[in-house]
Amino acid sequence: MEPKLCSPPCADGFGMDMIDSGSSTTRNGATENLPFNKAATMKKGLSVLLVLIVTSFLAHGVCGATRLKDIASFRGTATNPLIGYGLVVGLNGTGDKDKTIFTVSTLANLLDNIGIHVDPALVKVKNVAAVMVTAKLPPFARVGTKIDVQVSSVGDAKSLEGGTLLMTPLKGPDGRAYAVVQGPISTGGFSAGGQSGSSVQKNHPTVGTISGGGTVEQEISIQYSDLSNVDLVLKTPDFTTANKVAAGVNAVLNGQYAKAVDAASIKLQIPEGYGDRMVEMFSQLENMEVQPDVVAKVIINERTGTIVMGEHVRISPVAVAHGSLTVQVSENANVSQPLPFSKGHTVVTPESKVEVQEGKGALAVIGGGVTIGQVVQGINAIGATPRDLINILQAIKAAGALQAELEII
Repeated sequence: MEPKLCSPPCADGFGMDMIDSGSSTTRNGATENLPFNKAATMKKGLSVLLVLIVTSFLAHGVCGATRLKDIASFRGTATNPLIGYGLVVGLNGTGDKDKTIFTVSTLANLLDNIGIHVDPALVKVKNVAAVMVTAKLPPFARVGTKIDVQVSSVGDAKSLEGGTLLMTPLKGPDGRAYAVVQGPISTGGFSAGGQSGSSVQKNHPTVGTISGGGTVEQEISIQYSDLSNVDLVLKTPDFTTANKVAAGVNAVLNGQYAKAVDAASIKLQIPEGYGDRMVEMFSQLENMEVQPDVVAKVIINERTGTIVMGEHVRISPVAVAHGSLTVQVSENANVSQPLPFSKGHTVVTPESKVEVQEGKGALAVIGGGVTIGQVVQGINAIGATPRDLINILQAIKAAGALQAELEII
């Protein structure tokens, strides 16, 4: 049983009706009857239910104004990626193999730096793994601030469980070290195997985290008090949204201080008297409510049968007829016995039975939709399942009647 889209509000309060589409699947233009899969049907129903809730919220105008801090950020307040290369020790025979040359070379260089000279060709250990360490340096982080890091194996180690990361510097895009990390790794999983080759694994044991294992050693200085202007950057560029943000900022500051430069940035001139009150001004602006504008878009996921429609999706008047073709193939085995006292053999002969049933598709007219609710109501007039709606929406877009961008993921 698959749900279909309907125009909210409905009796059940979720904006959906339930219809029984049987237990069939479409392949190459035909439908083969399959055994009823309750789990698969529930999964499809839940995915479509999520779509229905979202579209119902859009139709009722729940998606309204949002805070400026959720759609934009002040330039210079973004996080910065950090990366480093290090060694994990203390593994219980699950480290890199001997043929992982860079792990052996790194270990030999590390021992050489602490006064222990060894020949890399003679180093054979299984308790060490080479890893890449990544982290994000938050804005306004000060020296001594603790940050979380992620550790990922770059060799052929089986697991990082129980390992300890040795001191590793983390560098930014400019090549300078901004943090240092060291500590035990938490993988949240495990991997075990036997000599016969059988194994069991939970989660992903070659990737782990060190909560608060990184320490900031160098700050990224941002002196807003020395600036005469600052830029606001939208997370999703849009000319209309940028214009709304500029108008809202001017209303809050009671003057013409903000100007939209392009679809992604708004230049803000610091008003007089706010030179030493920048935090106060930023707090007022980031809590300002703005209603962002979005393009009309329909997202289709053919793998799961999920359809998501934006608030501004419109359909021009169009006539649609949709039918279905059901093909049922059944196989029976018959036993053929030879005549008495003959030299024949008993054989099994297959018997195939093919039944074809074509559903009737009436021509339905979908009127032009003014709201997302009217669009959904018009599509439901066809009585199609979400799987069928994917083909219908593609055909409506090809006919030029769908006034929205159609994106298939």
